Formats: sequence, structure tokens, C-alpha cells
Amino acid sequence: MDGKYKEIAEELFSRSLAESEMRSAPYEFPEDSPIEQLEERRHRLERQISQDVKLEPDILLRAKQEFMKTDSATDLEYMKEQSQEPTDYFLKEKDVETEKEYQRVSISGEEQCGVPFTDLLDAAKCVVKALFIREKYIGLSMQSFCRTTAHYLQEMSDRPLDMGIYDEVPEASVTANVTVHPPASKTHPYKNRDPASMPPDIGYGCKMVNGVVHVFTKRGSMDKCIELDLPYPDLQDYIADMNVMMALIINGPVKSFCYRRLQYLSSKFQMHILLNEMKELAAQKKVPHRDFYNIRKVDTHIHASSCMNQKHLLRFIKRAMKKYPREMVHVEQGKGQTLMEVFESMNLTAFDLSVDTLDMHADRNTFHRFDKFNSKYNPIGESILREIFIKTDNHVEGKYFGHIIKEVMADLEESKYQNVELRLSIYGRSRDEWDKLAQWAVKHGVYSDNVRWLVQIPRLFDVYYNKKQLSNFQEMLENIFMPLFEVTVDPASHSELHLFLQHVVGFDSVDDESKPEHHIFNLDSPLPGNWAEENNPPYSYYLYYMYANMTVLNHLRRQRGFHTLVLRPHCGEAGPIHHLVSGFMLSENISHGLLLRKAPVLQYLYYLAQIGIAMSPLSNNSLFLSYHRNPLPEYLSRGLMVSLSTDDPLQFHFTKEPLMEEYSIAAQVWKLSSCDMCELARNSVLMSGFSHKVKSCWLGPNYIKEGQESNDIRRTNVPDIRVAYRYETMCEELNLITQAIRTDELETIEEISLCMGNVQVNK
Repeated sequence: MDGKYKEIAEELFSRSLAESEMRSAPYEFPEDSPIEQLEERRHRLERQISQDVKLEPDILLRAKQEFMKTDSATDLEYMKEQSQEPTDYFLKEKDVETEKEYQRVSISGEEQCGVPFTDLLDAAKCVVKALFIREKYIGLSMQSFCRTTAHYLQEMSDRPLDMGIYDEVPEASVTANVTVHPPASKTHPYKNRDPASMPPDIGYGCKMVNGVVHVFTKRGSMDKCIELDLPYPDLQDYIADMNVMMALIINGPVKSFCYRRLQYLSSKFQMHILLNEMKELAAQKKVPHRDFYNIRKVDTHIHASSCMNQKHLLRFIKRAMKKYPREMVHVEQGKGQTLMEVFESMNLTAFDLSVDTLDMHADRNTFHRFDKFNSKYNPIGESILREIFIKTDNHVEGKYFGHIIKEVMADLEESKYQNVELRLSIYGRSRDEWDKLAQWAVKHGVYSDNVRWLVQIPRLFDVYYNKKQLSNFQEMLENIFMPLFEVTVDPASHSELHLFLQHVVGFDSVDDESKPEHHIFNLDSPLPGNWAEENNPPYSYYLYYMYANMTVLNHLRRQRGFHTLVLRPHCGEAGPIHHLVSGFMLSENISHGLLLRKAPVLQYLYYLAQIGIAMSPLSNNSLFLSYHRNPLPEYLSRGLMVSLSTDDPLQFHFTKEPLMEEYSIAAQVWKLSSCDMCELARNSVLMSGFSHKVKSCWLGPNYIKEGQESNDIRRTNVPDIRVAYRYETMCEELNLITQAIRTDELETIEEISLCMGNVQVNK
């Protein structure tokens, strides 16, 4: 038996050797293979296009598109015959329009979604109900809601949806010939601090009642004044809507339906790539000058206190030690310390400092240890150095922090195409925090056209309460929001804050989401004025009161002609799923969103509502989720509105351009194409808080329209094919849901009419 096996093995081996002598590679085709001839002709045509594209780009592109359709020996023979004819091919096609179509994937048959109609109907009703809930809260707070989704909801709604509430305050009209670069500020925006030149005082009075600011027509005694009608969501309605959402996301049939649709979206995108990748690449190659490096990108989630890299901070500290050694930088127990004395107390000199000595980079020890990560903000492990160099409120009035932020801004202006939205903190411990922050920005001239600000509110009430800095939660809310109402009513009363707020785009809510919550937010929860306990309020409690006050503030600011603010919290990085429910209901965009991978219903809703998700894979890799498990490529393929952001370059990045570092690693690990990268960059601009005028320059004057019409490939480098695919796919999903409900309504009407007819016959 062994000998027989040996003979068979030798025969197979000798046969394989003979075959290897015949062909150098097992997959090599004969020389007369039509595939090789097609490929050779394709390469010749591409070389010809690259040489002559400046002369006749449209004609040559049409020729290439016609050639791309040939994929068989029959086609090759036909082309040979055509080439022998005396008629010039290019002249024959000269009057034909450029082909704008692409290969589409369609599903035929009655049950297109693969589930019984009753399950589809139940799921569709739940999904539409959730979208209406979001539309209600987003519309009330004057944040932006996806226009495509709003149009479909309008068809389902008994009441007309006010589409105008999503528009920004009208600005200067934007023409089709608008420049790619927004006009730079001629004068420094913080220069004009004259109170006389500011909008007048309108004399309104403000008072916080049950955690929400109420505005009255006059100051002083509020009993004799009329309260302005500035709407905000009722607490009872909010909790009822949240309960509906919580029941919806754990509904079995709805979960199955949403999971199937998400899997379908992933598969459909893979088919789209297989069929259209070369066409997308050809469209990008046709665009002169524009590529990934010179399209606009916005870092939509980055904290100001860690926006520099380690080497930058190290050089700055060394420079400060040499330039300001005798400057008084810290006072402790009534005794002042110079910068030199601070470092001498640590037995350190400028020469001793290194990146390793600073020890500010996140490592394997910070994984699932948010406490250790927070300690990395302290240079050399010393909180005093954090206070001196990366705080706005200290003995030197944030001088060093202002200088290093301006250096980061200078690098951004030099790169020209990179922009950031930096987070600055307001803690809510005292009423003058806003004024101090604005004074820091104005005094040190911390401004750049490449930068906008978000204000982050750390969820640390329990810490402040235990330190006797606050007596109840309402006091914290007053410290955060009352100055904003005062400056809106009378800008001259906080002149520097009025100037600073012109460049603030919204609020963020930050802290470790994985911390356990000891309280469930319901109607039995204490009101903010009565919340005086050691336990921290839950995430949804913080978000509701931030949202409610921001909503009232936005209505007041809109009355005064000022820009409105948005809510863009950290959400879904860790912790319970209900954080993402609060984010879905109340927020325009969120940061992180990792837990959506575990909640198919919410993920599908975030897709249909096109809620922006600023993702930071390198940050997640060090804290909560290893890089290869990050769901960003999955979200992107399904069509969620995702963008790449850095979070904390000081802790996670090594280069001078952390945003480009984030893109480059993502492209290498997940094999993202140039089109994918440009789509992420375009998403980042759409999600950002830059003005309509600026976005019109960066994306094109029609960017607020829907579908392919919204895209200008000359500015975004995103092919129209990709934008059209995203729009059509989303319309199909929305149509599937709304059509099921309309079909059920028609059947119900027919049944009622039949019943009425039978009744009349019996009579």
C-alpha cells in the first residue's frame, strides 16, 4: 500500500515539474490571450491620456470609458475591425455627452428586504417613530437635521415640518464662482473691544428655575415681568421619549431587521467598489491640481490642552526655561516661585528634560485605565507643570499656554488645508470662568482662521460637591449658562466674552463614560436645585439640562441675530448603551460612537439620520478598543457620517501633523482608497462648525443640496459617483421604510371602505 502511495506521489510531482517547465507561473496565459491584449491596449490608452489630457480631456475620457466596457475576445475583434476603418473614432464621438452613469446594484422581487411584510411594517413604524423623536428635539434646538431624511418624514407627517429652522443665520450670498480659499480676516477679530460699537442692551432679565434659564422682559423683580416664549423640551416628555427609545432598541424583530439592513449596506458597498472603483479613480485623476493633500480636512475632535505633540511641548518648555527663568509662575502658601525655582525643586535642568522624562504618552498601561490616562496630562508627573504650561487660568494668566496654542495655529496656517476644532474647558465652579477664558483668548490674541472653539463641560459635579465648591447641581448649571445669557442680552457687559463667543461653535460633555452610574434618570430624580449628594448625576441628566439651556439660549441668540450653538458630546466610547440614546435624541454630532457596533438599531438610526461621528482610532487603541477591532471601516462602508480625528496628539501621536498621521495609519491598516480618504475629509468639513460661507468655499456653493448636485469634485476630490451612490442608497432605505407604512395605510383604508360598503348593503 505504501508503495502505491509513493508511485502516485511521484507521478503527481513529475507532472507538476513538467507543467512548471511549460509555464513560468501557474496562472500565466498564452501569448495570444485576449486579456493580455486588452491590458496592453488599456495601458497604451492611459499613457496617451496622461500625455494629451490638457488638449482634449473630455474626448479622451469618453474614449477611455468606451474602452473600459470591452471585456471579451469578441469585443477585441470588434475593436480591431473598427480600428481598420478610415473613420476617426474620436471625431465620431465628438458630439456625445460625457457618460455620468455608474454600475448600480438593484434588488428585484416583492419582498426586497428579506423579511415578512408584517415584520417589515413593525420595524418601519418603530424606526420612523425614532426619527420623528430626533427631528422634534433637533428642530426645537435649531441644530441641523439631515435634509434627505426630513423630506421623507415630511411625507409621513400630519404637521408640516419647518425646514427653515435648520438654516443658518443668512450670510452674504455665495456665487458659483466663489474662490476655493475663504477671504482672510483683514483685522484681528479681537481688536475692536469698544463697548459702544457692540449691539445694544435689550434689558431682559434671566433667572434659572428648576435647572433651566427663563428669560423675562425686564430685570429686577420677575413677578411683575412677562416671561418670553423661548421653548425648551418638557422634562416629562423627554423621559417618556427616552423610554420609548429604550424599548425600541431592545425590540427583537426591530433588532433583526436593522441588523439585516446593515449587513446589506456593507455587502452593497463591496459590490459598488468591485464595479466602480476604476471609474472613481479615473474621475479623481481627471481633476487638475486637487488630491488628498490639498483638500480641506477638519480635526473635529481635539482637546486644546493636548493639541501639540510631545516634542513640541518639550522644546517649548526648554525655551521658556531659558527665556523666562526669573518669571514668577506659581504661588503656594503665600510664597511665590519662579520658573527656575520650580524646576530646581524637582532637581531638573533644561538639559535633563527629554520626551521620556515628560512621560506624557499613553502606553499599554493606560488600556481601560482612564485614571492613569488623566495623569498623563501632568508633565513629569507634576500637576504644577500642567497648571503652568497647559492651563488658561493660572498665575501668569495662561501666557505659556496661549503661546504654544499660537504656535500650533501657525503650523496649521502653514499647512493651509488642515483645520481644527479645539476644546476648552468650563468647569462650572464659579461664575467668572467664562470671563477669564475670554480674557485669556483676547489678551494673548489666540485666534486663527483655521481654528474654531468648542467648550467642554467635564461631568465632575461629585468632585466639586465633595470639596465644598458647589452646594447643588443647579449652582453648577448657573455658573455655566448665566454668563452666556447675560452677554447675549447685553454684549457690552462682557465685551471680551462677546468677541470670543463669535468663534465658539458648540458644547461638549466629557469624562470617563465607563464610570458606574448609581442613579437612573426618571421622573423621581431630584431636580437640579435639590441634587445635593455625593453621587454624580447620570450621563442623560447632564445632557438633558445642557440641551435644555442651550435650546433657550439659541432662541434668544437667533432673536438677536447671533449665531446659534450645537451639542456635540463624547458619546458611546464606553459605558452603557443609553448614552447613545441620549446622543441620538439631543446631539447634532457625537465623538467616538464605538458602542454602536453592539447596537444595530441605534447604528441604523444614526445612519438614517446621518449623525456625524468623530472617530479617533489611535486614541481608542490606547484606551478602550484595539485598532484592528475599531468599527470605523465598517461604519464607512455602510454609509454612516464618520470622520477621522486625533483626540489628544500629546498622548497618541508622534509627528508635527497628527491629523495626517491619523489618516495615513488608517489608510495603511484598512487599505482605504484615495476616494475613501477624500470622503472622510469631506465628511469632516460637513460635520464641523465652520460657517456656511467657509464651507461654500471648501466644498462648493451647492454643498447644502442633496445628492450628486451637492458635490464639487474640483474642491473635494470626491467623485460624483461616490456621492450619488451614497444618496441613492440612503433614499432606497428611507423609501423601503416609508413605502411599507404607506402600503399598510392604503390597505387599512380599503378595509374600512369595504366594511362601510357591506354595512350599506345589509341596510
